[in-house]
Amino acid sequence: MILVDSTVWIDLLRQRDSVHVAVLRDLLGRRRAAVSPLIYQEVLQGAASPEHFRQLDGYFSGLPVLHTDSPMRLHAAAARLYARCRWEGLAPRNGHDCVIAQTAIEHGVPLLANDRDFETMADVEPRLRLYRTKGGRP
Repeated sequence: MILVDSTVWIDLLRQRDSVHVAVLRDLLGRRRAAVSPLIYQEVLQGAASPEHFRQLDGYFSGLPVLHTDSPMRLHAAAARLYARCRWEGLAPRNGHDCVIAQTAIEHGVPLLANDRDFETMADVEPRLRLYRTKGGRP
C-alpha cells in the first residue's frame, strides 16, 4: 500500500501529465493507492460545487483509508515532527502535512507526494519513506 498525498490526487483530477500522476494511475490499477482522512478532506474541500463534491466523495469511497487508533498520539507525533523541522530551520509550510507524514510513518507505508516539504521532513525523520518516482524525485 502507498499513501498518496492530496497534491498528487489533485494533479490527477486536473488531468495534469506528470510522473506522479502516472505512478498514481499505476497504483490505482494495482489497487495499491490509499488515502488518509486528512488527505480525503483536502481533496473534498476543493470541490467546485455540491455536485462536484458528491462526485469526488464517490470517487474516493472505494479506496483504502489509513486510520489511526489514537488521534491524540498521531497529532502529538505530527506536532513533534513539525517542531523538529522548525528546530532545524526547516519549518514545513503546512502543519497538516506533518499529520499526513506521521500517518505514513505510523502505518509503515511509503508516501507519494509532489510537495518539497515532505522531502524536508524525510531529512529530519528517517522513518518517513517517500515513494521515489523515476528520476529520483518523490
